[in-house]
Amino acid sequence: MVTHATPVVQAIGLTKVFKDFWHRKRVLAVDRLDLDIYRNEVFGLLGPNGSGKTTTIKMLLGLLYPTRGRISVLDRPPTDVEVKARIGYLPEESYLYRFLDARETLDYYGRLFQIPRQDRRRRVEQLLEMVGLTRQARRRVGEYSKGMARRIGLAQALINDPELLILDEPTTGLDPIGTREIKDLIVHLRNKGKTILLCSHLLADVEDVCQRVVVLYGGKRQAIGETRELLRQQNLTQITTERLSEETIARIQEIVEREAKKQVLSITTPSDRLESFFLRIVREAQEAQHETSGAASSGQVADFLKGDGEALIDSLVAAGKQAEAPAGAAPVEVAAAPEPAAEVIDELLAPRQTVAAEEEASQATPSATRPAPAAPNAADEQLDRSVIEGLLVGGSEPPPAPPADSETRD
Repeated sequence: MVTHATPVVQAIGLTKVFKDFWHRKRVLAVDRLDLDIYRNEVFGLLGPNGSGKTTTIKMLLGLLYPTRGRISVLDRPPTDVEVKARIGYLPEESYLYRFLDARETLDYYGRLFQIPRQDRRRRVEQLLEMVGLTRQARRRVGEYSKGMARRIGLAQALINDPELLILDEPTTGLDPIGTREIKDLIVHLRNKGKTILLCSHLLADVEDVCQRVVVLYGGKRQAIGETRELLRQQNLTQITTERLSEETIARIQEIVEREAKKQVLSITTPSDRLESFFLRIVREAQEAQHETSGAASSGQVADFLKGDGEALIDSLVAAGKQAEAPAGAAPVEVAAAPEPAAEVIDELLAPRQTVAAEEEASQATPSATRPAPAAPNAADEQLDRSVIEGLLVGGSEPPPAPPADSETRD
């Protein structure tokens, strides 16, 4: 049950009449619609073609003026510019500039909302990963399929982290995997406190994610309420148990007919949904690492949509303060570094040994123009080895001084 408070969207007697050139009444698109949408819920707007769904959405966005009635969005008129900055909208058709690629498209919408450059770039990459278009980010939007265009359209609707998200047919053109991912995203956004208005002809999608729905026909509200209550069949009772034998089923049927005086309408075995079956088969194929040239599966939800970005920043700041702690502070426990192998030290010393060999060879045939370079002695080599060992183990002790009687060469 949705907790009722101040409605995010409220319509009272909302009416829209389209007239012709001579102002004669031609179409009554919306007829005295009363509607309340509350915070932190997914609300479904249902109806056949021409029932007034799109007209209602355009009035909520301030794109159309109502003929009669009142309407408010986020406690303001829908024509208020400040309100528009708090709304995300995915239209039924993706109206995108076809010669821009995905990154440029999202960057353009981020500029419209005056998002700072660093935040804008971070959001663009996270949204591309979320909708599964990272690999196709450099392709022009005009080359996208309809399903890919819906994905980038959903990303642009979320670029401003809206409080109210209006989705008009969000899963049109998507494959079953993309449809499932979009529905999971809608549920996640609802859990984070966002309000979502979903308009769709796919009733299975609405049934999965919407808490309340309204059914329009002829511009009028025909039914409204919670999804489970509207779909519940009050005159039937369903009992689901583990598999029963034929004798047990016959006895149960006899008891129901003899004692309860009720007729058993059907006894069937529950079946899985085609969507669940399809997703299970695809998941098995992905685990087997079969290649595909289609759109990639969506990634994780963008960090700025999760609502825990401040906690992440605080954790990073705390880690930085520990790293900059003064010398007298308590040391931070870290895992002991593994003992470096002797092969690693020998490999690091190999270049110096090679140089020494070359210098000795050059000394055998001294040049007339310049003196032969000095070759390192055993003490220098021992000093280099001790320095490398100290660096590898993270030791803070200074390397030992060379012996006092070490030989030097001019």
